[in-house]
Amino acid sequence: MSKSNPTDRLYSREHEWVKDNGDGTSIVGITDHAQEMLTDIVFVELPLIGKKVSKSEPMAVVESVKSVSDVYAPVSGEVLDVNLKLEETPELINQDAFGQGWIAKMRLSNAAELKTLLSAADYEQFVKEEKH
Repeated sequence: MSKSNPTDRLYSREHEWVKDNGDGTSIVGITDHAQEMLTDIVFVELPLIGKKVSKSEPMAVVESVKSVSDVYAPVSGEVLDVNLKLEETPELINQDAFGQGWIAKMRLSNAAELKTLLSAADYEQFVKEEKH
């Protein structure tokens, strides 16, 4: 049973979340729904600090016992920091996708892209429709 999606974030149709810090930076991760679909996460390939990513481009890789999946940048920007804890304990994403399981911190290069993402309620509706 997936937890409800925090309303302080925006969501992509590829199942990533972005939390806008209000200072031109944001935190990015994958949703609880995404980690449930992947099942047990065993490895995370983090983006390089300083890497510039474009919206919808792969920025990281999450490997589970079931599959290997790209994590797409929900917004364009530069990677400022990565969650090094995931190198030792990738299952943090399974345990706390919206908290300890964050993947990267980014400086936004185009804050207007945030308007293209889904609210928590819209994302929940999208996931429901996708299951049918």
